Amino acid sequence: MFTRALLLLLCLSVTSFGQTQVQPSNAETRSSTAPAPASTANPNTAQYEYRVLATSKTSTLQNELNDAAQAGFRFEGVMGGATSFGGSEGVVVMSRNTASNEMRYEYKLLATKKTSTMQKELQEAGGAGFDYRGQTIFNTTFGGQEVVVVLERPRGADTRRVEYKLFATSKTSTMQKELQEAGKEGFAYAGITVAETFFGGSELVVILRKPRS
Repeated sequence: MFTRALLLLLCLSVTSFGQTQVQPSNAETRSSTAPAPASTANPNTAQYEYRVLATSKTSTLQNELNDAAQAGFRFEGVMGGATSFGGSEGVVVMSRNTASNEMRYEYKLLATKKTSTMQKELQEAGGAGFDYRGQTIFNTTFGGQEVVVVLERPRGADTRRVEYKLFATSKTSTMQKELQEAGKEGFAYAGITVAETFFGGSELVVILRKPRS
């Protein structure tokens, strides 16, 4: 009888010991499996420097474009219009990324009110690797109101040749037809202006381009 009581007492003691073992808290469990906090470091953001060019002389504008390009600036946009002090001028915005050493470019500026002349000059420039970047109209010092086109090519690098097609008409239906036909030949839209041309008066002037084979 005494032996049975002793055995029962030992069993109860072992069971009680197993139930009183310390379990890890929920907080401890979460802390061991929680992901590390996201980094708060901000990536470096690009910073840009801008240069604005404005003149009524297309030769001056081309020189200033190339001077800025040698300093690492690249063409962003062009617009013709009246400025406070310069009258009717061509205004160009250029930019450069101050955090990178980008490729240098060179520029050619074409200006004429004769669409046949512009077509010829575009083809010559395209054969030399100059690609379309923008166009506008403004009253130049010597030519009056002209269509002005800005072309660009990488400096000191092999460039692909470009073929251009220029349309000028005052009839939108005619422009629609000519664009459709050129599109079937692989020409892509480049830009449009409404300008006073030498023979046609106020006309739509559209430039298309495609890589030259």
